[in-house]
Amino acid sequence: MDAVATPVQAPLEQLLHLADNALVLGQRNAEWCGNGPVLEEDIALANMSLDLIGQARMLYQHAATVKGDGATEDSLAYFRDAADFRNFTLLELPHASAASERDYAVTIVRNFLYSTFMLLQWEALQKSPDAQLAGIAGKSLKEVAYHFRHSRDWLIRLGDGTAESHDRTQAALNQLLPYTAEFWNGEAPTLRVHWDELVNDALNEASLSRPPLLQAALPHGKAGQHSEHLAPLLAEMQSLARAHPAALW
Repeated sequence: MDAVATPVQAPLEQLLHLADNALVLGQRNAEWCGNGPVLEEDIALANMSLDLIGQARMLYQHAATVKGDGATEDSLAYFRDAADFRNFTLLELPHASAASERDYAVTIVRNFLYSTFMLLQWEALQKSPDAQLAGIAGKSLKEVAYHFRHSRDWLIRLGDGTAESHDRTQAALNQLLPYTAEFWNGEAPTLRVHWDELVNDALNEASLSRPPLLQAALPHGKAGQHSEHLAPLLAEMQSLARAHPAALW
Protein backbone atom coordinates (compact mmCIF):
# COMPACT_ATOMS: atom_id res chain seq x y z
CA MET A 1 0.00 0.00 0.00
CA ASP A 2 1.31 3.44 -0.93
CA ALA A 3 2.07 5.77 1.96
CA VAL A 4 -0.29 8.71 2.37
CA ALA A 5 1.51 11.99 1.71
CA THR A 6 1.67 14.33 4.68
CA PRO A 7 0.07 17.70 3.85
CA VAL A 8 2.56 20.54 3.57
CA GLN A 9 2.07 23.19 6.27
CA ALA A 10 3.46 26.70 6.21
CA PRO A 11 5.85 27.70 9.03
CA LEU A 12 4.06 28.81 12.18
CA GLU A 13 5.94 32.12 12.23
CA GLN A 14 4.68 32.97 8.73
CA LEU A 15 1.07 32.20 9.67
CA LEU A 16 1.29 34.26 12.86
CA HIS A 17 2.88 37.17 11.00
CA LEU A 18 0.07 37.24 8.45
CA ALA A 19 -2.60 36.80 11.12
CA ASP A 20 -1.16 39.45 13.42
CA ASN A 21 -0.94 41.94 10.54
CA ALA A 22 -4.61 41.44 9.72
CA LEU A 23 -5.79 41.54 13.33
CA VAL A 24 -3.84 44.63 14.36
CA LEU A 25 -4.81 46.69 11.31
CA GLY A 26 -8.40 45.48 11.60
CA GLN A 27 -8.49 46.63 15.22
CA ARG A 28 -6.82 49.93 14.39
CA ASN A 29 -9.16 50.75 11.49
CA ALA A 30 -12.18 49.81 13.62
CA GLU A 31 -11.42 52.90 15.68
CA TRP A 32 -13.11 54.88 12.90
CA CYS A 33 -16.45 53.19 13.64
CA GLY A 34 -18.73 56.06 14.65
CA ASN A 35 -15.98 58.56 13.81
CA GLY A 36 -15.81 58.39 10.01
CA PRO A 37 -15.60 61.68 8.10
CA VAL A 38 -18.83 60.77 6.30
CA LEU A 39 -21.32 57.96 6.92
CA GLU A 40 -20.28 56.04 3.81
CA GLU A 41 -16.65 55.96 4.96
CA ASP A 42 -17.67 54.97 8.48
CA ILE A 43 -19.37 51.91 6.98
CA ALA A 44 -16.60 51.20 4.47
CA LEU A 45 -13.85 51.14 7.08
CA ALA A 46 -15.97 49.00 9.40
CA ASN A 47 -16.48 46.49 6.60
CA MET A 48 -12.78 46.45 5.75
CA SER A 49 -11.97 45.90 9.41
CA LEU A 50 -14.30 42.90 9.39
CA ASP A 51 -12.54 41.59 6.28
CA LEU A 52 -9.18 41.82 8.04
CA ILE A 53 -10.43 40.22 11.23
CA GLY A 54 -11.98 37.44 9.15
CA GLN A 55 -8.61 36.85 7.51
CA ALA A 56 -6.97 36.81 10.93
CA ARG A 57 -9.44 34.19 12.16
CA MET A 58 -8.72 31.84 9.25
CA LEU A 59 -4.98 32.25 9.73
CA TYR A 60 -5.11 31.79 13.50
CA GLN A 61 -7.20 28.64 13.09
CA HIS A 62 -4.59 27.25 10.71
CA ALA A 63 -1.76 28.39 12.98
CA ALA A 64 -3.41 26.71 15.98
CA THR A 65 -3.49 23.41 14.09
CA VAL A 66 0.19 23.77 13.17
CA LYS A 67 1.15 24.76 16.72
CA GLY A 68 -0.88 22.10 18.52
CA ASP A 69 -0.54 21.96 22.33
CA GLY A 70 -4.18 23.00 22.74
CA ALA A 71 -3.74 26.30 20.89
CA THR A 72 -6.89 27.95 19.52
CA GLU A 73 -7.61 31.05 17.46
CA ASP A 74 -8.71 32.77 20.67
CA SER A 75 -5.56 31.89 22.62
CA LEU A 76 -3.40 33.20 19.79
CA ALA A 77 -5.35 36.44 19.45
CA TYR A 78 -6.19 37.21 23.08
CA PHE A 79 -3.56 35.59 25.26
CA ARG A 80 -0.26 36.57 23.67
CA ASP A 81 1.54 39.70 24.83
CA ALA A 82 2.86 42.48 22.59
CA ALA A 83 6.36 40.97 22.37
CA ASP A 84 4.84 37.76 20.98
CA PHE A 85 3.08 39.56 18.11
CA ARG A 86 4.75 39.57 14.70
CA ASN A 87 2.90 42.35 12.86
CA PHE A 88 4.59 45.11 10.90
CA THR A 89 5.20 48.20 13.05
CA LEU A 90 3.38 50.34 10.45
CA LEU A 91 0.06 48.70 11.28
CA GLU A 92 0.06 49.44 15.01
CA LEU A 93 0.68 53.18 14.72
CA PRO A 94 -2.19 55.49 15.72
CA HIS A 95 -4.07 57.59 13.19
CA ALA A 96 -2.46 60.72 14.62
CA SER A 97 -0.54 63.41 12.79
CA ALA A 98 0.78 66.85 13.64
CA ALA A 99 -2.57 68.22 12.42
CA SER A 100 -4.98 65.94 14.27
CA GLU A 101 -5.23 63.10 16.79
CA ARG A 102 -7.31 61.19 14.22
CA ASP A 103 -6.20 62.15 10.74
CA TYR A 104 -8.00 60.40 7.88
CA ALA A 105 -5.04 61.03 5.57
CA VAL A 106 -2.84 58.88 7.83
CA THR A 107 -5.38 56.06 7.67
CA ILE A 108 -5.69 56.25 3.89
CA VAL A 109 -1.94 56.37 3.26
CA ARG A 110 -1.30 53.42 5.58
CA ASN A 111 -4.11 51.37 4.03
CA PHE A 112 -2.81 52.17 0.56
CA LEU A 113 0.81 51.23 1.30
CA TYR A 114 -0.17 48.01 3.07
CA SER A 115 -3.00 46.88 0.76
CA THR A 116 -0.71 47.38 -2.25
CA PHE A 117 1.80 45.07 -0.58
CA MET A 118 -0.81 42.48 0.35
CA LEU A 119 -2.32 42.55 -3.14
CA LEU A 120 1.00 41.18 -4.36
CA GLN A 121 1.65 38.88 -1.42
CA TRP A 122 -1.76 37.20 -1.44
CA GLU A 123 -1.43 36.71 -5.19
CA ALA A 124 1.92 34.97 -4.66
CA LEU A 125 0.63 32.89 -1.73
CA GLN A 126 -2.10 31.39 -3.90
CA LYS A 127 0.73 29.16 -5.14
CA SER A 128 1.81 28.12 -1.63
CA PRO A 129 2.47 24.38 -1.23
CA ASP A 130 0.35 24.67 1.91
CA ALA A 131 -3.09 24.09 0.37
CA GLN A 132 -4.92 25.70 3.27
CA LEU A 133 -2.81 28.86 3.13
CA ALA A 134 -3.29 28.96 -0.66
CA GLY A 135 -7.06 28.83 -0.13
CA ILE A 136 -6.93 31.62 2.45
CA ALA A 137 -4.86 33.67 0.02
CA GLY A 138 -7.42 33.24 -2.74
CA LYS A 139 -10.27 34.47 -0.55
CA SER A 140 -8.21 37.29 0.97
CA LEU A 141 -7.02 38.50 -2.44
CA LYS A 142 -10.59 39.32 -3.44
CA GLU A 143 -11.04 41.40 -0.29
CA VAL A 144 -7.71 43.20 -0.44
CA ALA A 145 -8.35 44.11 -4.07
CA TYR A 146 -11.23 46.25 -2.81
CA HIS A 147 -9.11 47.67 0.02
CA PHE A 148 -6.51 48.65 -2.58
CA ARG A 149 -9.06 50.34 -4.86
CA HIS A 150 -10.69 52.18 -1.96
CA SER A 151 -7.45 53.52 -0.51
CA ARG A 152 -6.01 54.38 -3.93
CA ASP A 153 -9.13 56.32 -4.91
CA TRP A 154 -9.05 58.26 -1.67
CA LEU A 155 -5.31 58.88 -1.94
CA ILE A 156 -5.88 60.53 -5.31
CA ARG A 157 -8.93 62.44 -4.09
CA LEU A 158 -7.04 63.84 -1.10
CA GLY A 159 -3.71 64.40 -2.83
CA ASP A 160 -5.25 66.14 -5.83
CA GLY A 161 -7.89 67.95 -3.77
CA THR A 162 -7.65 71.11 -1.70
CA ALA A 163 -4.38 72.60 -0.50
CA GLU A 164 -5.09 71.31 3.02
CA SER A 165 -5.98 67.77 1.93
CA HIS A 166 -2.88 67.66 -0.27
CA ASP A 167 -0.60 68.88 2.52
CA ARG A 168 -2.05 66.44 5.06
CA THR A 169 -1.69 63.53 2.67
CA GLN A 170 1.87 64.46 1.77
CA ALA A 171 2.70 64.75 5.47
CA ALA A 172 1.17 61.33 6.12
CA LEU A 173 3.23 59.84 3.28
CA ASN A 174 6.41 61.42 4.65
CA GLN A 175 5.57 60.05 8.09
CA LEU A 176 4.66 56.49 7.12
CA LEU A 177 6.71 55.54 4.06
CA PRO A 178 9.90 54.82 6.07
CA TYR A 179 8.05 52.08 7.95
CA THR A 180 7.52 50.18 4.70
CA ALA A 181 11.24 49.28 4.71
CA GLU A 182 10.19 46.41 6.98
CA PHE A 183 8.11 44.94 4.15
CA TRP A 184 11.26 43.93 2.33
CA ASN A 185 13.15 42.30 5.16
CA GLY A 186 13.36 38.75 3.79
CA GLU A 187 10.80 39.20 1.01
CA ALA A 188 11.32 38.45 -2.67
CA PRO A 189 12.79 41.49 -4.48
CA THR A 190 10.41 40.98 -7.41
CA LEU A 191 7.51 41.98 -5.17
CA ARG A 192 9.23 45.25 -4.35
CA VAL A 193 9.69 46.17 -8.01
CA HIS A 194 5.97 45.68 -8.68
CA TRP A 195 5.01 47.45 -5.43
CA ASP A 196 7.15 50.46 -6.37
CA GLU A 197 5.45 50.63 -9.76
CA LEU A 198 1.95 50.58 -8.26
CA VAL A 199 2.83 53.10 -5.54
CA ASN A 200 4.61 55.51 -7.87
CA ASP A 201 1.76 55.39 -10.38
CA ALA A 202 -0.79 56.33 -7.72
CA LEU A 203 1.41 59.06 -6.22
CA ASN A 204 1.90 60.65 -9.63
CA GLU A 205 -1.84 60.67 -10.24
CA ALA A 206 -2.39 62.14 -6.77
CA SER A 207 0.16 64.94 -7.34
CA LEU A 208 2.17 63.66 -4.36
CA SER A 209 5.94 63.46 -4.08
CA ARG A 210 7.55 60.26 -2.92
CA PRO A 211 9.97 61.22 -0.16
CA PRO A 212 13.48 59.77 -0.24
CA LEU A 213 14.10 56.91 2.19
CA LEU A 214 16.80 58.37 4.40
CA GLN A 215 18.98 56.17 6.56
CA ALA A 216 16.94 55.33 9.65
CA ALA A 217 16.46 52.50 12.09
CA LEU A 218 14.64 49.61 10.41
CA PRO A 219 11.40 48.75 12.22
CA HIS A 220 11.38 45.20 13.60
CA GLY A 221 7.74 44.53 14.48
CA LYS A 222 7.96 41.25 12.54
CA ALA A 223 10.64 40.18 15.03
CA GLY A 224 8.56 41.21 18.05
CA GLN A 225 10.19 44.60 18.63
CA HIS A 226 7.27 47.02 18.67
CA SER A 227 6.51 50.66 19.25
CA GLU A 228 4.87 51.89 22.43
CA HIS A 229 1.52 51.89 20.61
CA LEU A 230 0.91 48.15 20.32
CA ALA A 231 0.53 47.22 23.99
CA PRO A 232 -2.34 49.70 24.65
CA LEU A 233 -4.13 48.59 21.49
CA LEU A 234 -3.87 44.93 22.55
CA ALA A 235 -4.88 45.73 26.12
CA GLU A 236 -8.14 47.24 24.89
CA MET A 237 -8.78 44.38 22.48
CA GLN A 238 -7.87 41.58 24.89
CA SER A 239 -9.27 42.92 28.17
CA LEU A 240 -12.65 41.15 28.06
CA ALA A 241 -11.20 37.77 27.11
CA ARG A 242 -8.56 38.01 29.83
CA ALA A 243 -11.14 38.99 32.41
CA HIS A 244 -13.10 35.83 31.56
CA PRO A 245 -10.46 33.32 30.43
CA ALA A 246 -12.81 30.32 30.66
CA ALA A 247 -15.38 31.84 28.29
CA LEU A 248 -15.66 30.88 24.64
CA TRP A 249 -15.67 33.78 22.15
